[in-house]
Amino acid sequence: MNNDIVKVFVFVDALGWKQVERYDFLRDLLPNRRKIEMQFGYSCTAIPTILTGERPSVHGHLAFYDYAPSKSPFAKMRFLAPLLRPKSFWRRGRVRNQLSKLIKKLYGFTGYFQLYGVPVERLPKLDYCEKTDLFVKGGLAPVKNLADVWSEQGHRYLISNWRLPEAENFRIAAEAFRKGEVDRAFVYSAAFDALQHDNVGRDEVLRPKVDKYAETIRGLHRALVEGGRPFELTVFSDHGMTPLRGTADVPSALAKTGLVWGEDYASAIDSTMARFWWLKPEAEAKVRAALEGFRGRWLTEEEMKRHGIWREDRKFGDAIFLADAGVQFAPSDMGVKPLNGMHGFDPDDEDSLACWLSTVPVPDGVSRVCDYFSVMVR
Repeated sequence: MNNDIVKVFVFVDALGWKQVERYDFLRDLLPNRRKIEMQFGYSCTAIPTILTGERPSVHGHLAFYDYAPSKSPFAKMRFLAPLLRPKSFWRRGRVRNQLSKLIKKLYGFTGYFQLYGVPVERLPKLDYCEKTDLFVKGGLAPVKNLADVWSEQGHRYLISNWRLPEAENFRIAAEAFRKGEVDRAFVYSAAFDALQHDNVGRDEVLRPKVDKYAETIRGLHRALVEGGRPFELTVFSDHGMTPLRGTADVPSALAKTGLVWGEDYASAIDSTMARFWWLKPEAEAKVRAALEGFRGRWLTEEEMKRHGIWREDRKFGDAIFLADAGVQFAPSDMGVKPLNGMHGFDPDDEDSLACWLSTVPVPDGVSRVCDYFSVMVR
């Protein structure tokens, strides 16, 4: 397909619409622009959505951990958990990072894996969604991903290796464009997400990074010009970043109920949403009462269907409590302390809006993150 138009898609994680507008990001180079509704969830939700065009109800990725004793890959760890004491030691960040690396190696996971703040003793009853590399062929089977479709279409394609530093991925892409080696490219950059988590709203930190992205993407544009083939260049994101406006201690509220995790109920508490499975009928009323007065709300079935996270098998939980925009659950299964910025709130939150920026007009129907895929494989 050497005579086809080269189509390049640059994914900058957490480059929200607010940041794009605030810093007037690449308006001259990418004049066709649209604010985009984020996919409900986190990056671990958005990336499978981008790579398949399907929503969590289909591809199965909402958050890293789900309560699923019969499917847990960690069943054998029930023998190890009692040995991991004192708990304070195993909650240290560096210790958990090393333990995460060991578990990933032992279980042969090829995708991203991290324990975060999940209690180790609960692992034997939890399933983990990202056991495989999502970006390679078959990575989201049985759902076809971008690599599957581009391969079937016969394109010479490049999909960034998420394990490499972003500068290296940009360099590899520019070289491939200059040599005319690819027909399609998906260039992935994740560093801005981490920077925003720590520095949301700090122009003195964020502006230089945004300017650096602008310089790098202009370099990609020059490489495409030098490649001598007609091309289209698009930059998009998955979400923005909402500043911290308060915290809520869900674990302490649950502890006061007297309910036992794994016997009466199960939970997965992320930074902005707490998901629950009712193992005994009386648990639901007690948990709901415990969270009364918290700055958040219980999602209705209608909302979950609208956001593409409703499943009849209740894989994602029997009920979901979503924090108000800016409120973080801390401590949570993601960590002990809140971050300066977070995403994963209601998609209507204006700080959460993503962006689509392109050298060509934005196609009709592109208004949500799940719409990207159809453009990339069109």
